[in-house]
Amino acid sequence: MARNGDREDARLDDAARAGWLYYVAGNTQDEIAHKLGISRQSAQRLVSLAISSKLIKVRLDHPIASCMALAEALTKRYDLRYCDVVPSDPSSTSTILGVAQAAAAYLERILRSPTPLVLALGTGRTIRASVNQLPPMDCPQHKIVSLVGNIAPDGSASFFDVITKISDIVKAPHFPMPVPVVASTVEEKAVLAKLKAVKHVRDLAKRAEFTMVGIGSLDDNAPLFDDGFITRGELRALRKAGAVGEIVGWAYDRDGRILTGLTNERVVSVPIGKIGATQVIGAAMGPSKLAAIRAALIGQLISGLITDEATAKPLTS
Repeated sequence: MARNGDREDARLDDAARAGWLYYVAGNTQDEIAHKLGISRQSAQRLVSLAISSKLIKVRLDHPIASCMALAEALTKRYDLRYCDVVPSDPSSTSTILGVAQAAAAYLERILRSPTPLVLALGTGRTIRASVNQLPPMDCPQHKIVSLVGNIAPDGSASFFDVITKISDIVKAPHFPMPVPVVASTVEEKAVLAKLKAVKHVRDLAKRAEFTMVGIGSLDDNAPLFDDGFITRGELRALRKAGAVGEIVGWAYDRDGRILTGLTNERVVSVPIGKIGATQVIGAAMGPSKLAAIRAALIGQLISGLITDEATAKPLTS
């Protein structure tokens, strides 16, 4: 008698086959039903299961003219090296929809390079969602390094850390930073920065050919505050000092200038400064992040942007 696990595996095999026939081979559900010897309703359920179980990941490859025009406008306005604008869903309140998939496509192209590369990653919801979209790959030639600490304020592993996750998916050596995002004191930061492992990771991150980061707002729902890295009082102090956004913990003003003092004195992440030879891609969208994205572009804290149509439009003016 078949065990439950065996039956589930067989059903996922059928779902994968149905998903391939539908999305890759272009079969209709009637054709799938005929080829698999099942009813049309069963074929429909298997195709749906392939999506819900993430056996199939759909990407839109058709270049939409309005999005391409916006990407070109942003590239010229902010002297970008890379820009990708994806369509917006007017009814969605998501801050990752479309952008996560586009960022995953960018990462996949980088990782498929046979030339050994160092890829540095920030953290956060958008970057984590992007990593979850990556297909399994074998990339032992690359090194993946974290720009930011992977320790939460309570000492646990940060939920939005992506380094271990991406390493599992693409089978590449990874270099996490075993420190908190923001140290408790300036003295603690100094001690942490002298640790041999931390120095090695920071030096490796600075040599990265490609970097991808999320862009955080500093509104009432700022990720740094929501995730417990800074207090409400510290958030207010940053905003009073003119901060509008943060990248890997470093707060900056409307002109993209990194603030001096305040919580920036205790940030342990790799410093974000003027762009050198490294390609630094910011992946972000949504009205709450608009000021932070604009400032990052103005200050050249990023050299590339992945965003959606609704966010891109006001950035061009």
